[in-house]
Amino acid sequence: MARKQEQEPARSEVSEVAPNVLRMELPIRMPGLGHVNMFALLDSRGAALVDPGLPGPGNWKAILHRLAQAGLAPKHIHTVIVTHSHPDHFGGAGRLQRESGCEIVAHRSFRFGVLESSDEPEVSVEDLASTGEDDAAHRAVLQSWDRRTPWGGQHPKPPWRIQLKWRVARLLGRPLIPPITKPVVAGDVLRLAGREWFITHTPGHTEDHICLHDPEQGLFLAGDHVLPTITPHISGLSLTPDPLDAFFDSLDRVAAIPGVRLALPAHGHPFDDLKGRTEAIKRHHDERLETVKRIGRELGPAGVQAFSRRLFKPRSWGGMAESETYAHLEHLRHRGGAEAHRNSAGYLIYEAG
Repeated sequence: MARKQEQEPARSEVSEVAPNVLRMELPIRMPGLGHVNMFALLDSRGAALVDPGLPGPGNWKAILHRLAQAGLAPKHIHTVIVTHSHPDHFGGAGRLQRESGCEIVAHRSFRFGVLESSDEPEVSVEDLASTGEDDAAHRAVLQSWDRRTPWGGQHPKPPWRIQLKWRVARLLGRPLIPPITKPVVAGDVLRLAGREWFITHTPGHTEDHICLHDPEQGLFLAGDHVLPTITPHISGLSLTPDPLDAFFDSLDRVAAIPGVRLALPAHGHPFDDLKGRTEAIKRHHDERLETVKRIGRELGPAGVQAFSRRLFKPRSWGGMAESETYAHLEHLRHRGGAEAHRNSAGYLIYEAG
């Protein structure tokens, strides 16, 4: 099987992908991913960085190396933009903030932990801007990994290396979660690389995902919202009633942006047909929804895990596959294509198709 772009290992070269925009690939070791693109937006003040990779000394060493190649150092970083609340995107932000005092930008709904109801632990961006909330944020994340899902399975967890870093950091009092100093919402404008970038809120992959649009150069910083050769993970574990529907709406909103010449994703290579890629991702999910209905007709009443193990190959079985299956089943339920009830143990059983 050919390797997907997003699986390619990080290259050490720094490339200029647009005027005053540098692509720097940082190494990561996560399922299906070999690098994260950290973009540097250069201006007279220094640079803004987008998505500075995972926490830890290895990533920090890579950041320093890439910055040095561009004639930069941490002291030159005035802003860090985090597209969403996954550790391979915000992990290096706290260290950069401590080194340079830079501003950290994320969506106003930026949250940590896996939430399914308003009475479960959560730490919001407003909390994180206050002193003393770092430990609460870490605690919320650790608790989310240990809770059962609505279908009785385990919550998706990051690879053990990241879990270990998270737990050790909390014990040592060295928070991995950055303080969000500038919360933003859709329509806000940031002046970066000498021009205006517009915030687009794109929930789906996460509730707090943002993209940035530069109409002057026709650039679109896509984060994980639109990737070139894989489809972003959509989890049903969300405060949003129908995360897949939210993702479809976000894809349509992005596809309607005029004049985009180049999309800059967080994984994989820059690509030029943003609208075409959004349509391909929607087709993938439409086909998957039809497959879920077919599986439902074959299985009869069944739990999420049973659907998931028919929908995904054995190498993909686990929390992430189940949470995405759950998102598709919930989408069908909201659209009248499935029904759900709880069994004697209180876990969800679906009838679809």
